Amino acid sequence: MPVLLTFGDSNTHGTPPIIDRAEYRRFPKGIRWPTITHAALGPAWELVEEGLPGRTAQFDDPVMGDYMNARPALRMALQSHGPIDVMTLMLGTNDVKTRFATTPEQVTAGVAGLLDVALSLDYQARHGGFRILLICPPPVVETGPIKTEFWGGAARSRALAPLYQALAASRGIGFLDAGQVIEVSPIDGVHFDEAAHAALGQAVAEAVEKLI
Repeated sequence: MPVLLTFGDSNTHGTPPIIDRAEYRRFPKGIRWPTITHAALGPAWELVEEGLPGRTAQFDDPVMGDYMNARPALRMALQSHGPIDVMTLMLGTNDVKTRFATTPEQVTAGVAGLLDVALSLDYQARHGGFRILLICPPPVVETGPIKTEFWGGAARSRALAPLYQALAASRGIGFLDAGQVIEVSPIDGVHFDEAAHAALGQAVAEAVEKLI
């Protein structure tokens, strides 16, 4: 049974557009894009969801906690699950938050570090070799209840797609620009609504099938 590992942040976790910051919500199975992808791939596949709200590609978050840093988290995921056959990686949205003061190139470098971990001889051998699909998240929009956290982030996130695409080519892995498939919700400018989850889930399934 082939295994798909989806590694990312709140948009992989299934967080709906935020209306009340104090309320925790999550879309159910069948709405979250990883489960849409899983259904499209078929019952022969197994799905492992590894989405953490607030996760960054490279930073210990001074507000949300150092465990938001994907660097140790990816190693733990790759040692906790397996063998896996395909991993999707969609991170970078939280890295454009104002408090991290990043450039698009710095965000891309953080993602490159994660890819280098996943592509290392040790982890590839552990899982018998696995494919990777790098997904560039759609650009954020500075609106809604969390807009102050992303002040200046819209411009940074709009610059990521060509950098991610070039990075994927350099590593010989798959690439999907989610911004060509969906847009973030106008409610909070960061998260995906149900229709976006459905569209992205189908697009990811098609991209995964091209990898195998």
